[in-house]
Amino acid sequence: MLRSLYSGVSGMRGFQTKLDVIGNNIANVNTIGFKAGRVMFQDILSQSVAGVTAPVEGTSGGINAKQVGLGVAISAIDTLHTPGSAMTTNVPTDVRIDGDGFFAVAPNADGGTPYLTRAGNFTLDAAGQLVTSDGMFVLDSGGAPITVDPTTIKAFSIAQDGSIIGVAADGTTQTIAQLGLVKVVNPGGLEKVGGNLYRVTPNANPDGEVEITTANDPDAGTGAIVAGQLEMSNVDLTSEFTEMIVAQRGFQANSRIITTSDEILQEIVNLKH
Repeated sequence: MLRSLYSGVSGMRGFQTKLDVIGNNIANVNTIGFKAGRVMFQDILSQSVAGVTAPVEGTSGGINAKQVGLGVAISAIDTLHTPGSAMTTNVPTDVRIDGDGFFAVAPNADGGTPYLTRAGNFTLDAAGQLVTSDGMFVLDSGGAPITVDPTTIKAFSIAQDGSIIGVAADGTTQTIAQLGLVKVVNPGGLEKVGGNLYRVTPNANPDGEVEITTANDPDAGTGAIVAGQLEMSNVDLTSEFTEMIVAQRGFQANSRIITTSDEILQEIVNLKH
């Protein structure tokens, strides 16, 4: 069979995956803390028709190899951890990380490896616990759930270092807890698990360990906390629609390769008549 036929099939599969990623990016254009993805291609091992001939000085010249490519494959689907734009909400429990780092959240208070997120749309439940929209506990710098006692604390604010400063009924202030942040060595190695959450993998942090630290820490490299704001998606619609056009034309071009290869095969079959 013609090599071009299978090259066209591999190209269509690659561009179909690229369209899938673009569609997911556009669908999450307004998702809090979402990070866009991109598809990178690489060529498949080429078939050598003839090898290299070394030159002999004064006798013969060198000859380059003759190779035919066998198509394309996906080399990586990257997650772009660039910062998203800020949206001001003026809600005290809405927080944004101005710089590197992730919030640590856990489905229960028993410990274990926490999940990471950049979505800071937190709320206080009836027990005064700081939770995500899915009810997960937001962890402090010590890895414990954060609780604001509604019977003693009448108001609170969140500082740039993540400190939750409460105001009692008599007007005195006290530091209730401090939001915990996790600095990841390779954010691209995090695994998306849905719900704006990431799972730490051995390629994100050494041995997949999670070390919760504080915000606005120059030594740890974590960003500052900005209260009353949320980090929006970093999806650029202009770029996504441009890439969509490129992917569509690439898909059409590869389908034309398959059509042309089929016509050539048909001509070969007709040689019998």
